[in-house]
Amino acid sequence: QVQLVESGGGSVQAGGSLRLSCAASGYTYARYCMAWFRQAPGKEREGVAAIYTGGDSTYYADSVKGRFTISQDNAKNTFYLQMNSLKPEDTAMYYCAARLSWACPGSSWFQSVFFGTWGQGTQVTVSS
Repeated sequence: QVQLVESGGGSVQAGGSLRLSCAASGYTYARYCMAWFRQAPGKEREGVAAIYTGGDSTYYADSVKGRFTISQDNAKNTFYLQMNSLKPEDTAMYYCAARLSWACPGSSWFQSVFFGTWGQGTQVTVSS
């Protein structure tokens, strides 16, 4: 069973950068859709970015395109979310999620119900 542990959250000023990490363990197969979600107080959990471990396909929410980059280090079983040009509206708890899959479907990757494995979350706070 896959286990996920996030790290790298913190507090930054607007315009700053953070890199989140998601350490994954317990892999049985090499094909997973991995994603980052975030949830602000009083709001629904939203998909931010996704990557397919079997290739280099990446997916982004419109709100973060051009500012966030998802990547993977297969040797370390670790996934990253590089966040640049941060805005106060990026403030949220960020979660790493995984699903054994042949792809990250364009119609599903941003929906939390698609994923069955979640990390505990890491807080990101951006001040203006």
